[in-house]
Amino acid sequence: MTMPSRLPECDAPSGHCHLCGDGAVIGHVLALDPGARTATVALPDGPASVAMDLVDAAVGDRVLVHFGFAIERVGDA
Repeated sequence: MTMPSRLPECDAPSGHCHLCGDGAVIGHVLALDPGARTATVALPDGPASVAMDLVDAAVGDRVLVHFGFAIERVGDA
């Protein structure tokens, strides 16, 4: 078996691949739902429900969000 010489093009209907084209953004945790392991996070495009499976955070913390998941808690800039 031979490996392809280059990676395949994104075949998403929109032409935008979420996995390789989505940049992480920083947001502020507004509210937590521990039972659902989610948080409402203020992002540049507005509030969003974010999965908190990978990060322990509290209301007021800043988190790095990538593709709907908080991937790291970040300090103040």
